[in-house]
Amino acid sequence: MATADSNTAGVEKPAEAQMARLDSTPGLIVVGGGIAGVTCTETLSDLCPEEEITLISASPLIKTVTNFNQISYVLEEFEVEERPAAALQTRCQNVRVVQDMVTEIDSTNRKITMQSGLKIQYKKLCICTGGIPKLICKDNPLVLGIRDTESVATFQKKLTGAKRVVVVGNGGIATELVYEIEGCEVVWVIKDTSISSTFVDAGAAEFFLPHLVKDKEPAQGPLKRHKYEVADLEAARRTQPTKGGALGPDWNTGLDMKGQAQGSHQVHVEYQSEVKSVWTPSEFKSSNKTADCVPSSTTSSEKRATETTEWPVYVHLTNGKTYGCDFVVSATGVTPNTALFQNQINLDLADDKGMKVDDHMRTNVEHIYAAGDVCTASWEPATHWMQMRLWSQARQMGAYAAKCMVADATGESISQDFCFELFAHVTKFFGYKVVLLGKYNAQDLGNEYEILLRVSDDREFVKVILCNGKMYGAILIGDTDLEETFENLILNGLDLSRYGEDLLDPNIEIEDYFD
Repeated sequence: MATADSNTAGVEKPAEAQMARLDSTPGLIVVGGGIAGVTCTETLSDLCPEEEITLISASPLIKTVTNFNQISYVLEEFEVEERPAAALQTRCQNVRVVQDMVTEIDSTNRKITMQSGLKIQYKKLCICTGGIPKLICKDNPLVLGIRDTESVATFQKKLTGAKRVVVVGNGGIATELVYEIEGCEVVWVIKDTSISSTFVDAGAAEFFLPHLVKDKEPAQGPLKRHKYEVADLEAARRTQPTKGGALGPDWNTGLDMKGQAQGSHQVHVEYQSEVKSVWTPSEFKSSNKTADCVPSSTTSSEKRATETTEWPVYVHLTNGKTYGCDFVVSATGVTPNTALFQNQINLDLADDKGMKVDDHMRTNVEHIYAAGDVCTASWEPATHWMQMRLWSQARQMGAYAAKCMVADATGESISQDFCFELFAHVTKFFGYKVVLLGKYNAQDLGNEYEILLRVSDDREFVKVILCNGKMYGAILIGDTDLEETFENLILNGLDLSRYGEDLLDPNIEIEDYFD
């Protein structure tokens, strides 16, 4: 295991000599040590081996894509490792990593100023500062956001002594947490009518429901402890309030997520509800409300059981129920991290507060680009593509932004990357491989579509979206081996009307039929 000293060795800290040297050498600058920023930096290094490239990271640790696997032409899967920033400098000889925070951007003179006073001039600048969690309550230490390695470590520490946790949100992180937590009661608060609705429809949610209380397979491999990462981040916190890059697709693999109780987990879902108030014990007493027990198989849903246990924090919901718990996990999405730049340069922001970028990842400010969660795609999207703030798109945007920066600098013309032709994402929920393709939930298709389904209990769930006889999207749960075939059918726009239900007949080798 590496030590904190070795992790930060080689990463430049502000100093007078460095200030003078860096200020006098304009180069390509990337801000942000997450997936988008590191991918952009690595791609720039490959494309411009003679160019000096600087990555500015607020954290001493950066996110690196590993074990990359191109499943099909568009669909890809990979793991994300958190590594010392110095490792990037070793791998990319023309890259320099500076641990600091940007405080000012002078777009007229193409110069950025950092918290330390360090100033760097740039030829091209790419902002990849990611997003920040939308916390339901910002001033309560018992309300946690799960965003980076340190927040995961804090969560694990609190979970070891917990008997009950409230999880708020219905996206990927909330779904993974609810499944992974053991030895602890979990109250899952969602505003929708079905679980995991950010990614799947009600039908797929029904497929997953039994796994909320089903025993999981034992974790394979060593547990992740994040020892040197947390030590490094805690040291960095003493000098500046930094946040690490967003978690990757395998963030929960091998993590110890066990509470105080013995046995498996017990999950209760509160549907169509949101958090109205978060109370301390004294505020709860003043409210004159009665706390609810987590329903069990022996508790009638029509008869609400109450409890007298005193909890560290209480959550009052819009449906009138109140639950006490040891702590709350707020997993309600992210907001683009643009607050710093709004007052520095005249950036056009979208309604979701992301930096608007055109089809070459350019902002409205000359020589400034953006990629990943911080930006909002403002071009006319392809028929089968849409933006979602996912690690897969962060990697794609970071790589494409680098290509665009180089093309603009050399006066070349490049076409938009093919990855923006089809939305494609692979993840894992409840132990199942999940592949999402195109308009997988019939997004923007109105009522002019039909659905084909194939469901095998505990094995696979296949949903296809057809519009005017053509495939527009698909959800594949389990090891279906259909992703490449369906990707091609969506992109090729073949008329599938004559196949009808046979399209999903398990006795027909559809991959061979359309090969």
